[in-house]
Amino acid sequence: MIDYSRLAFIVASMTSQDIAAIMLIEEEAFSAPWSERAYDYELRYNEMAHYYVVRPATGGARPPAVASPWWQRFFARTKSPSGVAQVAPIVAYGGFWLMLDEAHISTIATDHMWRRRGIGELLLIAMIDGAAEVGAHTVTLEVRVSNHAAQALYRKYAFAVVGERPHYYSDNGEDAYIMTTPVITTAEYQRDLQALKTKLFARLMR
Repeated sequence: MIDYSRLAFIVASMTSQDIAAIMLIEEEAFSAPWSERAYDYELRYNEMAHYYVVRPATGGARPPAVASPWWQRFFARTKSPSGVAQVAPIVAYGGFWLMLDEAHISTIATDHMWRRRGIGELLLIAMIDGAAEVGAHTVTLEVRVSNHAAQALYRKYAFAVVGERPHYYSDNGEDAYIMTTPVITTAEYQRDLQALKTKLFARLMR
């Protein structure tokens, strides 16, 4: 389990109350976004599903200095009980389905104003840890063949290309690589994971 007490960001389980904020990121991050109904179903009825959100810790990372359309749209759509607009605390989210002993990452996204700060990497680590905790031996995902930045992050955590899904993405027919980790519960993998955690957490200290 990750100790977030000294980090600028925390990862927590996603709840149905998070969906409105998640959809604002979803619609910017993906050309074929999931619907609110899809997320509601995942959280309420899919027993294989494990979803997470990332928020800035209290007193930790601050929002970007320049307001983005993401924040402006949230101001317009989300109100507190008193009618005062509230800023969404969610800056990234992701999740996986546990299928037998394999965790299949179904989605991972970071708000564009918070990218390149190590948040996606923190989320990936949290999902790998979470997968091990619920009994997964490996973690797998699909990634666009053109998404070299994401592939580089996954390779950093020992994901390797094990196959390809032709015309996987419905928006443009692009192929997907299937990337899978070695067994994540081995002493060797956990040792390497701990080394990567230590380096990232030093970057994310408050």
